[in-house]
Amino acid sequence: MWIDDQPSKVLDPDAACPLHRQLGDVLRQAISQGDLPPGAQLPTEAEFQQHFCISRSVVRQALSSLTHDGLIRRGRGRGSVVAPRHEHHRAVQKMTGLSAQIATANEVVTTEVLSLGRETDSRAERALGTSDLIGVRRRRSVDGEPLAIIHTWLPRDLVPGLAAADLVDASLHAMLDTRFGIPVSAGRRQVRAVAASDTLAEALSLSAGSPLLVLEGTSQSNVGAAVEYFCTWHRSDRVVFDVDAGDKGPGDWGPAHLLSDSITGIAAQPGVDLKETANSLAEQLKGFAARLPTSPESH
Repeated sequence: MWIDDQPSKVLDPDAACPLHRQLGDVLRQAISQGDLPPGAQLPTEAEFQQHFCISRSVVRQALSSLTHDGLIRRGRGRGSVVAPRHEHHRAVQKMTGLSAQIATANEVVTTEVLSLGRETDSRAERALGTSDLIGVRRRRSVDGEPLAIIHTWLPRDLVPGLAAADLVDASLHAMLDTRFGIPVSAGRRQVRAVAASDTLAEALSLSAGSPLLVLEGTSQSNVGAAVEYFCTWHRSDRVVFDVDAGDKGPGDWGPAHLLSDSITGIAAQPGVDLKETANSLAEQLKGFAARLPTSPESH
């Protein structure tokens, strides 16, 4: 049994961290590392008490926390078992948002607007080149279970009249395209792991300190202008990031390579106005060139 392999002195009654949280951390680590796989039966309360020399109340507090976070399921007369892992996959290299990627016929994706109004943020101001910003904070859920908190900043002059009601159960990118004529076609993203703050933990129905995956970055329009800066905090126990990998070197994905592929694909399509398309590509390259850093030799 799993508990027999655990050091009996792993919990420290003299530590600042409460015993129930220490026990919860031991179980969380065992679940995340696969030592306690989905469906595995957990020890009984009496077995926890005896092995770790702790009280029943400590055990119950720890198990309640894991139940609240959806990591275990408890049933009267059948003990506690590790909950099945229900993962949602997101391709981070795609421009489509979380709702578009995880929505299926069997799952209902909802979006709540938690706040919308004028905000200041130094990172967003640097990325967007303006301090006149609208901040939007949303919560995305699947079948009623909170999955992610999305905080987005937009230049205010790009979205005149934008209201919270416009974004309830809606895609921001789709609205930028259809209502404001700003198609989002490119961007830069980065991923980091963080611990949930008290505010994020409450919004995502987690315990404070639970691991989250943050996707943050800037999105650009089809002419290369930065139109949004965002941070999205995902529950790491529910969302998996997928990344496509290949054997091309960094130089193989430069502008010339991408332009060559674009022209080849366009020319193969019947009925395409090549002159108009070429002008559009030229505008995109012009925007790309404007964002390139100046080389030291030109100073």
